[in-house]
Amino acid sequence: MNSNAPLRFKSISDYHDFRGLPKPQHPLVSVVNFEDMHRFYQEEPKSIVFDFYSIALKRNSNVAYKYGHQHYDFNEGILFFISPGQVFGVEAANNANIKLSGWMVLVHPDFLWNTTLAKTIKNYDYFNYAINEALCLSDKEETTLTAIVENIKQEYHSNIDTFSQDLIIAQLELLLKYSDRFYNRQFITRKIGNHQIVNRLEELLTNYFDDNDHSKKGLPTVNYIAESLNISPNYLSNMLKVLTGQSTQQHIHDKLISKAKEKLSTTSLSVGEIAFQLGFEHAPSFSKLFKNKTTFSPLEFRNSFN
Repeated sequence: MNSNAPLRFKSISDYHDFRGLPKPQHPLVSVVNFEDMHRFYQEEPKSIVFDFYSIALKRNSNVAYKYGHQHYDFNEGILFFISPGQVFGVEAANNANIKLSGWMVLVHPDFLWNTTLAKTIKNYDYFNYAINEALCLSDKEETTLTAIVENIKQEYHSNIDTFSQDLIIAQLELLLKYSDRFYNRQFITRKIGNHQIVNRLEELLTNYFDDNDHSKKGLPTVNYIAESLNISPNYLSNMLKVLTGQSTQQHIHDKLISKAKEKLSTTSLSVGEIAFQLGFEHAPSFSKLFKNKTTFSPLEFRNSFN
């Protein structure tokens, strides 16, 4: 327990055993009610890694969850997603007895083998969001998702037949699609805070391209922008798409082209010099992007002012 290395669970059965839960009814999929978890340790592992997917609803908890470098206290119905290999931790507040409420769906990748969900699950970006970007559910939304989870639980508790996997997969897909819809709602209902992030993004890009040193730093990357804003890259891009219709990369390109137009129209710098100042290693790459975004080459754009 004192090791700094993450405690890894390769199977759902291993995790059940660790938490003092009965052996799972199905080795590759399980629904766990947190109220049934009674085995916690005086020194909980600082880091945990699952080799399977976890979709968890936490509510009314005295537990702080850590994901990456972020902490989040769950005092309401909040849903978050963890994919295989991601690191997270559990911390009891003030060394109190851990009290949990909610449920968790555990799905091993082997259960998805040879199904469409094996590929499409990678399209749900919220499996790569940070813990502080979890999904806050309304009572109605929570009821909807809980009903789906109960269907999954009921199906694998029934006699397993040739339809079982397809039916559980269908319920999992429904759970993920509803979660996608609810995240979209969250982006919209949190407009004030999210628009503040958009303003910070614009200010960050302006300062980046106004900095005379950016030629040494290269072009700003999506990861750099997200880290500077303390947001995960996927969450930032998805939020921007809902609010502005553009991804983070498109915002970067727009700001870059705007700065390039300014330099082309107000200075006598060569195209190569401008490309270098903007952070490009090669002028042709700059020219190609500029023409793709404006339909003009840099020289054609400059000549239009003469």
